[in-house]
Amino acid sequence: MRAIQVSRFGGPEVLELVDLPAPRPAGDLVRLHVEAAGVNYADTHQAADDYLAKQHLPFVPGAEAVGRTEDGRRVVSLLSNGGYAEQALAHRATTFDVPEDMDDATALALVLQGTTAWHLLRTSAHIAPGDSVVVVSAGGGVGSLAVQLAREMGASTVIATASTEEKRALACQLGADVALDVGATATAADVADAIRDANGGRPVDIVLEMTGGPVFDGSLAALAPFGRLVTYGMASRAAPTPVDAGQLLATSRAVIGFWLAQALRLPGGLRPAMDELFGLHGAGRLRAVHGGTYPLAHARRAHEDLRSRSTHGKLVLDTTV
Repeated sequence: MRAIQVSRFGGPEVLELVDLPAPRPAGDLVRLHVEAAGVNYADTHQAADDYLAKQHLPFVPGAEAVGRTEDGRRVVSLLSNGGYAEQALAHRATTFDVPEDMDDATALALVLQGTTAWHLLRTSAHIAPGDSVVVVSAGGGVGSLAVQLAREMGASTVIATASTEEKRALACQLGADVALDVGATATAADVADAIRDANGGRPVDIVLEMTGGPVFDGSLAALAPFGRLVTYGMASRAAPTPVDAGQLLATSRAVIGFWLAQALRLPGGLRPAMDELFGLHGAGRLRAVHGGTYPLAHARRAHEDLRSRSTHGKLVLDTTV
C-alpha cells in the first residue's frame, strides 16, 4: 500500500511517500480501507518529535481516517497513528458509522476536532449558560467548531481570535459576536486588553487557548474570578510564562490542560460527544469547515500550509489519488 512515512524527525520535508506492507488486524483492531485522512496541527508536532507523546521511528502519521471496513461499512475512526495511508488499523471503540450523505471532511472533522471542542467546553471548562467564551485561533479545525458549540451550549458572548480578515469573517459567520486580530507581535498586555474590550470592558469566563506564548499569558490575565483557561496546544512553539500558583489563589482562576487521548478513558469514551455532534450536524446546527483536500503524495505541502497559518478549517488527504 502507499503511505506517508516519517523516518527522521524534522519539518514537512521528512514526510515521504513509500510502499509498505498492508497492516494486519488483530484483537480489537479492524482494517480500514482508507478513503480520506485528516491533517492536524498535532501531526506537525509528531513529525518534529515535540508532541505530548514521543514518537518512534519510522512511523506513519495520521490520527483519523474515514473509509470502509472489510465488510463494507462506511466508518470514521480516531487512530493512534497510521492514517496517512491506503489502509490503517482502527480500534473498534473509536470507530463510528458514518451516514452515507455525510462528506469525508465533515466526518473527519467531527471525530477529532469536534470531540476536542466538545470536551474543551463540557468536560474541561464546564461551560454554563451565560458564560463568556474566547476561542483562540477560531479559523482552525477545533476553533471553528468550538465557536458554534459555545453558542449551542449557552454562551452569552463568543469572542474569536484569528490571524486574517478572512478567518475573522468566518468566525463571525459561525456565530462569534466579535473577532479579534491580536497580531503576531502583540504583548500579553495587548491580548488581555483586547479580550476585555471585546467583552464590554469586563473579564471573561472561559478561554480555549492553543497558541502559547503571550497569547496564553494575556488570556490568563483577562480571566474573571473563577474563570477557566483551557490549554490544548502550543502552535506558536513559544512557551508561556510559568503559571504562578499564588496568583491563581489570589484571583480564583483556573488553568486546565486538555489532551483528547485522556478523554478516551471517560465513561462512554467519545460516544457521548459523537452522538451530540452528529445530531447537531444532522439538524443543520453545526457545520464543519472544509479547508482543502490534497492528494496523499502532497502531504508535505499540507503540512507546509498548516504551519504557515494560511489554512482554515479541516484539511484532508485523499488517499485514493
